[in-house]
Amino acid sequence: MAERKSAKAAVSSSSQNGSDVPLQEFPMPKTELVQKFHVLYLGMTSVSRPIGMDVINSAIENLLSSTGKEDWTPVILSVADATVAVIKEKEEEEEVLVECRVRFLSFMGVGRDVHTFAFIMDSGNQHFQCHIFWCDPNAGCVSEAVQAACVLRYQKCLVARAPSQRAASSSSSSSSPSPSTSPDSVTRRVTTSVKRGVQSLIDTLKTKKQPSEQ
Repeated sequence: MAERKSAKAAVSSSSQNGSDVPLQEFPMPKTELVQKFHVLYLGMTSVSRPIGMDVINSAIENLLSSTGKEDWTPVILSVADATVAVIKEKEEEEEVLVECRVRFLSFMGVGRDVHTFAFIMDSGNQHFQCHIFWCDPNAGCVSEAVQAACVLRYQKCLVARAPSQRAASSSSSSSSPSPSTSPDSVTRRVTTSVKRGVQSLIDTLKTKKQPSEQ
């Protein structure tokens, strides 16, 4: 009986001091393994906007019309939760042609041809680069891997921002407003664009799977 009473007292004390225990508003994301795909790299072209399937399709069509398969480079597309890298295999070593941080990926999509895949990177100062790939048998697996990396990055941003949001709400009366160009605002803009790109990608794959299934 004495042990039960002491246990109840401990639980009561813990509930009264619950405010001292930080609440976890978001589940901690699991780290994903690096996924690698053998694809053909058509190249990179500058685009005028960071988002939009019209931008993706226009960039793909321009490169397809100006290059041939003999001009495309066999590469490994390495997709991790933090970076997307384009790697060229050599006899004794590997050469990294492009390395993009997922946090700066603003849009992605499968082109009108289901073999084509592209993503847009925000390189800063209103400069946007579209990297384009040819995938066999189709771009489905590649697009899903990049999508998963973006979702994981978005989730990590939410987890990282949760403690700072709680601290800011407790001292909002004495804190000054943050500038609109803060890193958090950039993260919100990029992750919002990524979510739009993910939805567009899902819609594109749905419409393109129908003819092949008939």
